[in-house]
Amino acid sequence: MKAARRDWTLEQVRGLHELPLFDLVDQSRAVHLEHQPKNEIQLCTLLSVKTGGCSEDCGYCSQSSRHRSLKAEPMMTVEQVVAAAREAKANGATRLCMGTAWRGPKHGSAFERVLTMIREVKALGLETCVTLGMLDEQHAQQLAQAGLDSYNHNLDTSREYYPKVITSHTFEDRLGTLRAVRKQGIRVCSGGIIGMGENLDDRCRLLIELAALDPHPDSVPINALVPIQGTVLESQPRVDPLDLVRMVAVARIMMPTARVRLSAGRKELPREAQLLCMYAGANSIFYGDRLLTTDNPGEDSDSAMLKAAGLHGQAPFA
Repeated sequence: MKAARRDWTLEQVRGLHELPLFDLVDQSRAVHLEHQPKNEIQLCTLLSVKTGGCSEDCGYCSQSSRHRSLKAEPMMTVEQVVAAAREAKANGATRLCMGTAWRGPKHGSAFERVLTMIREVKALGLETCVTLGMLDEQHAQQLAQAGLDSYNHNLDTSREYYPKVITSHTFEDRLGTLRAVRKQGIRVCSGGIIGMGENLDDRCRLLIELAALDPHPDSVPINALVPIQGTVLESQPRVDPLDLVRMVAVARIMMPTARVRLSAGRKELPREAQLLCMYAGANSIFYGDRLLTTDNPGEDSDSAMLKAAGLHGQAPFA
């Protein structure tokens, strides 16, 4: 298998994105079948173990303490997380992603609790993923020692558009966290959000940044903004479903071996649009009726959709 490309230009990526839709999907489908198991979808469950009260000013996020979207909640106990993990596994999920609303972990009891959550969830036979904000090398090392499989830290948007969405930390801060977890052998889960007011060049530059990572991310979440009342971006219009199809298809072509995850905004997509995204290269979804703070299609509707399409859940990492 030839090495994946990392030297994409903006002109090349725009050229892909602007192909006639069927031509683009034909190309991405061919890449998908060459590099990914056929008719398999990774089923992940996302759990907010510490909701609200975050100090950062991410314009899309209801968990920022600078927005008036939700009330901060106490951190979940290990027992609550293990119970949720057992339920997720019973419903068919093979991966649990645990999220905390903070700038980054501090050394102390809260971080130790997260480490225990990772060990306990992993003992159930689930893949473990966490999203804890920015990390230093010591935190990354402790996560690796706890047996963490993957770390989620999205780049969100292009380097150029980033300061229009977030000012409390930088794009380079995000890349630094990815380098820290990579150094410890933890898989990287990193993607972005469309529909935040960015233009097509910003979407293409985001994919170029992700494809430049060496190796490519193990998982690439493609999110559509869910405008939440009280956030800076509450008035943004909904993303056109075909824009998501195009992003998924281009991501699949550029990062052939990654799992491309159809993430936030999926509840607003008709079943046919979701399946077109999967045909174009998405082979991972969040499974369960709740994301961190927004609604998601429930397990019953997802199971019915996957069954109707002849798709089945993917086994966890060996």
